[in-house]
Amino acid sequence: MRKRTPQAASTEARTPGTIVAAFGRHYEVDTAAGRLQCYPRGKKSSYACGDEVEILRGGDGQGVIESLHPRRNLLWRSDAFREKLIAANLSHIVIVVATEPGFSDLLVSRCIAAAESQGITPLIVLNKADLAARLPAARVQLAPFRALGYEVIEVSALEGAEGLRARLGGLHAIFVGQSGMGKSTLTNALVPEANAATREISDALDSGKHTTTFARLYPLGDGAGHRLPGWLIDSPGLQVFGLAHLSADDLAEAFVDLRPFLGQCRFRDCRHDSEPGCALLAAVASGRINARRWEHFRAIRNEIAEARRLNPGW
Repeated sequence: MRKRTPQAASTEARTPGTIVAAFGRHYEVDTAAGRLQCYPRGKKSSYACGDEVEILRGGDGQGVIESLHPRRNLLWRSDAFREKLIAANLSHIVIVVATEPGFSDLLVSRCIAAAESQGITPLIVLNKADLAARLPAARVQLAPFRALGYEVIEVSALEGAEGLRARLGGLHAIFVGQSGMGKSTLTNALVPEANAATREISDALDSGKHTTTFARLYPLGDGAGHRLPGWLIDSPGLQVFGLAHLSADDLAEAFVDLRPFLGQCRFRDCRHDSEPGCALLAAVASGRINARRWEHFRAIRNEIAEARRLNPGW
């Protein structure tokens, strides 16, 4: 009988798994044999929550990440000098905003652009909809996104968010948004065993205090102890979402309201600033492109240009 080489034995010992938490060079990986505490081989550490990997199991519930399965997509953010992997293999990005504290519609546009660039479906959740006095203003802020066909679900995490549970069934989704929007409270409502920490909102700053410090993946249940297909990732609150990894053309394609007018300008190298015959500027002037969304596009485009000036390596 042919003897197995050490290399063959090592290959056979590999176990497939999914990264369910990522912090620094330390990852928690769910496998058929249970959850393992894992580290990457070598100095490179470029894995994200939701990544499907192969693990070489060790003792005491530990393992080494040997390889990465091909990703279906990757959600990440970047500025001139840093990049942050957020999650992989997503079907939906759930952008959580709330009636209070105030939220940034520019951040919503950033998250949508990141999702569109990776083929991920955006879903906007307006939390704290039970605060009736604040609800009309929040709806006005979200009106341009509704007009583009993006789904907006109004919920109250404190009242259980059962409608959202039904919507998320079967999805591979991530909660993203500013601190204080109630992402962790929503996670607790949907996945009671998560025990995600929550804190009171800082009224003085009109922003939430950070409660989630790393991304974590939770399997979904029906609320009665039965497992549903799909999973949910709760991620740390964020105030910025840089898109320096996108080119100006990529960004324009990620704005669905701009797509019908791309390639229709008089000049092929039109920068959409003040050039005559610019189809996008004409669409803004006629109201076919929402003026606020156009402000968002220009702000992000200028930020990307500045990041690439500071770091030509992009």
